Amino acid sequence: MLAPPGGGKGTQGVRLARELGVRHVSSGDVLRQEVADDTEIGREVKAHMAAGRLAPDELVTRAVRPVIEQLDGYILDGYPRTPSQAEGLDFDAVVYLNVPEDEVMRRLLARGRADDKADVIQERLREYDRDTEPLIDHYRDVLVEVDGDRDADAIAADLKARLRPRPPT
Repeated sequence: MLAPPGGGKGTQGVRLARELGVRHVSSGDVLRQEVADDTEIGREVKAHMAAGRLAPDELVTRAVRPVIEQLDGYILDGYPRTPSQAEGLDFDAVVYLNVPEDEVMRRLLARGRADDKADVIQERLREYDRDTEPLIDHYRDVLVEVDGDRDADAIAADLKARLRPRPPT
């Protein structure tokens, strides 16, 4: 799933996974679990977090790829986030929740998290524009673009109508 921060990837990813009968895999959850389990990857992630940096592509890939390689079907939320993370990853469909920047800003400011300040959000949106938006073109052949500036139920209904479970093999 591709969307800007606050674009609804988590909300819609969980709903869609339940609808399709597959697992929802959040890269953030995978990384947090690695930290909680005090694995080698988790210790590296923790060091980047402590320094206020995003975990580098290579580290996120080492954490997420083994999880998804075990699964036949899944909804992937937050990965890939950059063209280098997308190398060698093919999907049946890539959902792009298209949400205007002013709506993203409104949603993130309404969450009330400590790091959801206007200047921090603007930086995250710049990172998204630079790093993640190129994936929209990269996955154009399998892209399912959805208007993400609507009620969550309307978005979910749209996704349900446009994406069907794969027939059993």
